[in-house]
Amino acid sequence: MSVLFITFRSVTLAQRGEQVLRRSGIRCSLQRTPRWMEEQGCGYCLRLRREDMEKAVRLLRQGQVQFRKTYEQDDAGNVEEVEP
Repeated sequence: MSVLFITFRSVTLAQRGEQVLRRSGIRCSLQRTPRWMEEQGCGYCLRLRREDMEKAVRLLRQGQVQFRKTYEQDDAGNVEEVEP
């Protein structure tokens, strides 16, 4: 099962995003971004299941919570940016 990371510019935005998603029943965890993402200037991210991506992105946009990028990590640890 692959994992999705939604990156945010600040911890405040990531916390807002976490609240929006959890209120809607999407399980996610707030964390500092892995080192490879820090190069992109993203300090915090939400980690969630890949199959929740579409709903999560829609909810964040409806709630006007700005996020930066979305990344998918597969079971082998390979990571790639994905379009929401």
